[in-house]
Amino acid sequence: MRKALFFVLLPFVWLATPAQAQKFGYVDTEFIFSKMPDYQKALAEIDKFTDKWSKDIQDKYVEIEKLQRTYQAEEILLTEDMKRDRQRIMSEKEREAREYNNKVFGYEGLLFQKKKELMKAPMELVNRAIEKVAVQRKLDFMFDKASDFVMLYTNPRHDYTDYVMEELGLDAAGKTTAGTTPGAKTTTKPTNTNK
Repeated sequence: MRKALFFVLLPFVWLATPAQAQKFGYVDTEFIFSKMPDYQKALAEIDKFTDKWSKDIQDKYVEIEKLQRTYQAEEILLTEDMKRDRQRIMSEKEREAREYNNKVFGYEGLLFQKKKELMKAPMELVNRAIEKVAVQRKLDFMFDKASDFVMLYTNPRHDYTDYVMEELGLDAAGKTTAGTTPGAKTTTKPTNTNK
């Protein structure tokens, strides 16, 4: 009964609350990052580390395979003690390879830490620019079109990507505008008409 009364009274309470228009907008951070030289440089660095660590792990497994092949070829000539020693060495090498793989690619491993370190500066630049644009344009909410938040429809007049890119000193072609540094104003005017 009490629950039913709550749902009956809820619409009246909602209607009695003064409606206040809230301004919102969105940006496409994926597009912004794709035009940022610092972000592209960070991605290239991450790829280098990933390739290096992958090669290190692959080399460890190649070494293990060689040991296994040698063991199989010589097994008939080995004493029981020698077999146990070889098997122990191969098991240790496999354990080391697994541990190194987990250390690099596991949860919060070296790759995760490296990504966090290299992406910190570009992410902070974009976040500051988004915040500045939101304050300047008096927005209550700013959504990211590139996030997991599904936007089924977006009206281009609420797109503030150009303003953020202007704040970062980027143009749509991806070059830093001549004579500016990220965070400096450019002379290009965004196409957004939502003032």
